[in-house]
Formats: sequence, structure tokens, C-alpha cells
Amino acid sequence: MRFLLMTAAVAAIGLGGVAYADDHSTPPPASAFDLSYWKITLPDDQNSDNKPDEISVAKLKSYQHPDFFYLDDQGRMVFTAPNKAITTANSSNTRSELRQMLRGSNTKIGTHDPGNNFAVEARKGSDKFASVGGRLDATLRVDHVALNAGEPTAKAAYSVVVGQIHAVKYKSTKSGFGYGNEPIKIYYKKYPGHESGRVFWNYERNLAKDDPDRNDLSVPVFGGNWNDTEDPGDAGIKLGEEFSYTINVHRNTMYVTFQNERLGTVTQSRSLVRGADEKDNPYAYGGDSLYFKAGAYNQCSTKSGGGNWYAACAGTGDWDIDKANGDYAQVSFSRLVLSDSNPPQQASK
Repeated sequence: MRFLLMTAAVAAIGLGGVAYADDHSTPPPASAFDLSYWKITLPDDQNSDNKPDEISVAKLKSYQHPDFFYLDDQGRMVFTAPNKAITTANSSNTRSELRQMLRGSNTKIGTHDPGNNFAVEARKGSDKFASVGGRLDATLRVDHVALNAGEPTAKAAYSVVVGQIHAVKYKSTKSGFGYGNEPIKIYYKKYPGHESGRVFWNYERNLAKDDPDRNDLSVPVFGGNWNDTEDPGDAGIKLGEEFSYTINVHRNTMYVTFQNERLGTVTQSRSLVRGADEKDNPYAYGGDSLYFKAGAYNQCSTKSGGGNWYAACAGTGDWDIDKANGDYAQVSFSRLVLSDSNPPQQASK
């Protein structure tokens, strides 16, 4: 069954008795955003199970976290992720991030089942998926990126991912798919002392984790990409400056549109069934199960080791201290909408 979600304001929901929702005086994000097809992962472990807290679709309707997930006084949905906190098993980076759940609240469908994910049209059995393709529209501002990196030349330093498509990791990758990679991760990166930051997106070659060619290809949007180190100035996006993105996977192609009132509109596209270059999987993500994510995925890991990812960012694990020191990322969304894909020339309804 295909789906179509449109924005709609809903009445505020009382928070009494909801686990972890400490502040009952303000409405939850679901009072202003349609979160019917999302769950969230948070950089907290209130139930002491040594895993990041996950709030289900059903519970998210009335949930907020006073530090990491809430509405601000302008009605924006705020996501905050400190540098040092509990992380998911396969990552050293913290996140306050939504994960698309096409099953809605029907937990009879497994998280990794076709009924909870989307695929490109060319994928074998694509008609068994909840959707062929899909679209995510967001308008947001980045309020803060982590300030203190022990290894500042690591490309992920001073950055946050604000939207992505992720592939499901398969138990067997004999088909050449199921590595759990990302065909798009939308970044904002700003060096300390710079006037503005860069907006760009990365495409990860869809290869096995131990393949030396499994690298990100970085695509500039506003102000350059993660290979640039100079202040982009007026060509970049300032902290607190709003911009929008659309990821529209239609049939077998990913169409990406970015818009900023000052800098205009940038449109780009990439096939998801044909390798991005000679080193990529020749069929790109054509055999994968896919889902959208949105929020604040803090890229300033406290792990050391250099390279692209390990920036040895500062952090104590005490939120009050880390917030005061600027060791966190924060993103505020004024719009977040899931919908069916559409041909790129077709105007959004």
C-alpha cells in the first residue's frame, strides 16, 4: 500500500505518565508535526539497559525530552546531541534522530521487513515494500555544532548530519547488497571562528565495510563540501539561518533540492541503480531496503584515530558541563513532511 502524509496541526496532547517526559508544562513535538511514521533514538539511557533510548511511534505522540527533543518557543522541533553520550552499537556518534517507520504503529511488521521500508522500482520484489521510492521535505536551521575537536583535520569535525537515507543491514550480503550504507547524508559543517558554514551531502559507495573503496563522495551545495577549509563567508549558511532540503526518490533516481532565501535553489540528482563511479557497486543501492532519517546526528565523535571520522571531540558525559563548553550539536526544524515520491518536474501539492 502506498502512503501519502501531508502536514497537519493537531491538538496538544497531555504528557502525564509518559516515560522520560520530564517537562509536562509544554506540548510535545507531535502536537505541531505529524510524527505518525517516525520513531526516535536519543542520546540518553533512562531505562538503564545500556542502549540509547528509543521511543516508538505510539509513544512519540505524547513524548518530549527536556534537553534533547522538544518544541522551542517558536514551535520548532529541536534535536540536541552532546558529543559524549550513549551511542548505537555500530556508531561512535551520538544522535537525537528520527527513523522513518512506514508500518506506523503496526508492530506486527518487523522493523527491517519490506512492509516498513521502501525500495527503488528496479529492485526485485519492490511491489512487496511499503513504498516504491518516497519523499522527505524539511526546513531547518542549525543552531550549534561542536566547538572543540582534538583532531580538527578529521573531515567529520565540527559537523552534524541533518537528514539521510539509510539502507537496512542484511544478515547475508551475498547478493551484493545489505551493507547498511547511506546513499545520502546531508551535512552542515562550520569551523570555529568562521562566519558561516557549509551545506553539502555525501554519497557512500555501496560496498562492504572492509572494502578500501567504501568511501563517501562529497557533493557541495552552499559554500563547498567537507574538503574545503576556508571560511565560505557569504557563500555559506550561518548558524541560525534557515534552509530547506527535499530528498525525492522517484522510480530509480534520487532527486535532491536545496533552497535558501539568500542563496537560491540548488537541484541535483543521482541514480540509485547505477554506480556513482567505477569504484562503486555497479548497481548502487538497487537491491537495498531503504528508510529516511532526520534530526541531529552529531558527527563530532569523542573517539580518536583521525581519518575522516574520529575527531577526538571534547566531552565529559555530563550534559550541563558539555552544554556550557559547547560540546554538542543542535538542529531546529520548522517543517518535516513525508510523502509519496513524484516526478521531479511535478510541483509539490
